[in-house]
Amino acid sequence: MDIKCGIVGLPNVGKSTLFNALTAAEIPAENYPFCTIDPNVGVVTVPDEKLEAIAKIVNPKNTVQTIIEFVDIAGLVEGASKGEGLGNQFLAHIRETDAIAHLVRCFVDENISHVSGTIDPINDIEIINTELLLADLETVQKSFEKADRQAKTNEKDAITWRNLLKRVLIWLEEGRPVRELTLEINEAKSLKALQLITAKPLMYVANLDETGSQNNPYLKLVLDLAEREDVPVVIISAAFEAELVQLPKDEQNAFLEEINLKEPGLNRMIRAAYNLLKLQTFYTAGPQEVRAWTIRKGSSAYDAAGEIHTDFQRGFIRAEVISFETFIEQQGEHGAKKAGEMRLEGKDYILLEGDVIHFRFNV
Repeated sequence: MDIKCGIVGLPNVGKSTLFNALTAAEIPAENYPFCTIDPNVGVVTVPDEKLEAIAKIVNPKNTVQTIIEFVDIAGLVEGASKGEGLGNQFLAHIRETDAIAHLVRCFVDENISHVSGTIDPINDIEIINTELLLADLETVQKSFEKADRQAKTNEKDAITWRNLLKRVLIWLEEGRPVRELTLEINEAKSLKALQLITAKPLMYVANLDETGSQNNPYLKLVLDLAEREDVPVVIISAAFEAELVQLPKDEQNAFLEEINLKEPGLNRMIRAAYNLLKLQTFYTAGPQEVRAWTIRKGSSAYDAAGEIHTDFQRGFIRAEVISFETFIEQQGEHGAKKAGEMRLEGKDYILLEGDVIHFRFNV
């Protein structure tokens, strides 16, 4: 499945630098607002030790990782919801994403100006969150006015839709994001058509200086706010990560070992995006290809078959499932079968993280 995460924040907080690091791309990161004129989209492979372990056993011709798209969206400013800066254009780009990574500046650098003139992460967060909320408020207001007219026909579905929009409108007017509103499953599905920005899962990305020191009063402010809002935080130094990705892979690993880090901070951010969207991974494994597939937690074998190909879903017979742990312990499919640890599952089987699956189908 295609997953897209938008990177948002005020100008000059490090968005393009972070994007450069994520994608090893060459995107301008000059020190002035609106240097990112078009949203830059980078496709990033998801670090996956399980995939590597499976491939080591199978030794396939090809190994295919899952991917996530990151969208670098130009710096929003106060008034963006009313078209200030490049507001309208970029709010539209945010609507097309599945999740939002809100990059917050937690470093001091006299050579990099701040759009507000001072470093204040909480104020920065409030500006962005307010603009996103105001944009949603306008969207819902317009939809409600139309729905209110249609509800005068006394048609049941029209009344239900009007009432739902009224609830959302009141909620937004109180200054609360839609993601915090308790919704029934069918209500959440109905609202998806509006692509409300504040309904999207959110994480804060605290951008530190190159030292990465977490003894930082700005970081504490972000962590305290995130705890109150129940929003995850990824701590990273975009400048450090951007420099790290310029090194050859073996030098990266050696350098990380020197400073007692197990992995780049970017890996944490990618995994955080997966967790935010409640995603998990299953695998297919054969001599031609070992491949990782992304699917939402709680999905069935039937859903997973459709991720691979519509024919797999249409002609579904059964799923032959081996847990990742068993696959490794038994050194592959043959060993798992011999040990009697390969399960035959039907359409309704709910996948577990790391399942290695072979689908039987007939069309």
